[in-house]
Amino acid sequence: MPAWFTALVSAFDFATPLALLLLPLPLAARLIPPEREGGSGALRVPPTLVRGAEGSESIAARGRRRLWLIGTLWVALVVALAGPRMVLPALALPASAREIVLALDLSGSMERKDFSLDGETVSRLAAVKRVGAEFIRRRAGDRIGLVEFADQAYVAAAPTFDTAAVARTLEEATIGLVGRSTGIGDGLGLALKRLAPAQVANAEGGGPPPSRDKVVVLLSDGANNAGQTAPKDVAALAKDLGVRVYTIALGPIDMADNPNNEQDVVDVETLRAMAETSGGRAFRVKTTDDLEAVASAIDELEGGRAKAPPLPLRRDLWPWPAALAFLCACGLLATRRRT
Repeated sequence: MPAWFTALVSAFDFATPLALLLLPLPLAARLIPPEREGGSGALRVPPTLVRGAEGSESIAARGRRRLWLIGTLWVALVVALAGPRMVLPALALPASAREIVLALDLSGSMERKDFSLDGETVSRLAAVKRVGAEFIRRRAGDRIGLVEFADQAYVAAAPTFDTAAVARTLEEATIGLVGRSTGIGDGLGLALKRLAPAQVANAEGGGPPPSRDKVVVLLSDGANNAGQTAPKDVAALAKDLGVRVYTIALGPIDMADNPNNEQDVVDVETLRAMAETSGGRAFRVKTTDDLEAVASAIDELEGGRAKAPPLPLRRDLWPWPAALAFLCACGLLATRRRT
């Protein structure tokens, strides 16, 4: 069989191919013997006696044309019912089984201008927006979500494959909407619930451990001073759920180096303990370059994306046989009017 014919056939399929079994139905109906007519006493007159030879030929030609229209109408209707479709090529997209939720600290200290972008001094939040949005857009194929926390935590973007939308949400983050304190435990807890709500329920009820391809990237520039949950307790829950937590301690001063000025320091030790408890990794960021290096490191740690099988795209072709059936029906009506 020629290659071009094989390629042509493989480019088409049917939504309901079993409908094609109806095609021979009219032929099967003709095999049924007609009912025997009772005697009526009427005299049948051949058409040649009613009309001339020319009229007889016209009637025969009209009958053949009518039969052809009926046959074409039936075939077109059955083909339209079968739903012919053209299979279009589609590009394979990168995909993975990972779900990643970014938990972002939006406390008042994120307004402090001690980072730089393009040679200008900017706030910590501005640097996180730039680097974080680029990281999210690189993660095409993952389900990405965004949780923002301060006095309270809220879901800014539920996990989705639309990484561009999540990146835009991060770029629109504003300080002050949910307070100006730092509730690290609540932020991580909400991230876990949005990442795997069913798995949280299983863990609380003694269910089986969940998938290992779930990650929380938590960024904070302070110490936990708000919320109702302890960060280390929530990190232990993340371990039970099989969720890795990467923590990013943002800011130039550690709490251990300056314990009397908690508003201007970051609790590196707590963040490191959270990461180690969950089986993740802790990062220390003091400059924009450090932040970019951490984003690249997490990108490599959570790599492994591969080309997913391309999803077949199909274009419906049933309107064409349906239109042919409509034209045949119109032709039958015109033939009947002439008779």
